Amino acid sequence: MKIDIFSHCTIDEIVRDGTSVETAGGPACYCGLTARNLKFDVELHTKIGADFGYKELLEKNKIFITQNSIITKPTTRFLLEISGTDRNMYLKTKCDPIEFDRLKTDGCVVSPVFDEVSHDSLERIKKDSKFTLLDPQGFLRRTDKNNKIYLEKTEINLSKITAIKVDLDEAYSLTAQTGTDAMLTLQKKGVEYVLLTNKREITVLAKDKLYYLTIPNLEVYDTTGIGDIFCATFACTYLKENDFFWAMCFAVGAAQASLETKEYGLAKIPQKGAIETNASYLYNLVKFSQV
Repeated sequence: MKIDIFSHCTIDEIVRDGTSVETAGGPACYCGLTARNLKFDVELHTKIGADFGYKELLEKNKIFITQNSIITKPTTRFLLEISGTDRNMYLKTKCDPIEFDRLKTDGCVVSPVFDEVSHDSLERIKKDSKFTLLDPQGFLRRTDKNNKIYLEKTEINLSKITAIKVDLDEAYSLTAQTGTDAMLTLQKKGVEYVLLTNKREITVLAKDKLYYLTIPNLEVYDTTGIGDIFCATFACTYLKENDFFWAMCFAVGAAQASLETKEYGLAKIPQKGAIETNASYLYNLVKFSQV
């Protein structure tokens, strides 16, 4: 099976406990490598500059960046200051927007990091793809005078979105509401499955029920990309099994497996076996309620 990913590859400078690490990042990398571990073919729709030194790493995993995706501008680059599960994020450089191509795929993950996917492109992607998972972060992000990232209330056409992954702040930016009210509003806007993440707490709204899972309380080293790993696993599992319940368990299991590696950056991409083991355990721990 094949999945297409619309997002910039990034260069992330991660600072935690006084230690600085530079690594490839962005949903293009995290989602792409996770999908490859789940035995999916991956097509990236992205832009990078000549400063992106991780192309060979992706190619070793059979993820290829086309020549017309390489431009003269520098790669999108972020500085991330990590403290536990909290982080401050700064935009250092921004690459060009991604052009839309017609799709021939089983499904798409649309997860811009900062303004690289236009609203018009999103509409065209939805028309071409039977399954679209949206992480709206890049539609909502703005920068202040110090280039620190913050979120701004933004209208997005969510009709024909199969699944959306949002945290509490992103949900509020899209709906001006919180918790279950925000999830119900997103559903009314046209989303089939609403995935709300609140650090360790995961809630999924499907039809008239809310489903709950909690990631075990693990020692946290680096949370960068965990949401991307979660998204890719949900998308791939749903496409393969056509079952959101299993997709939820696998997605949370992948986030857990990633944290269990105690690694930084792309080194924490989990292996399929670890994801499956966690998902099987989590399957019997899901709680639900009627809305």
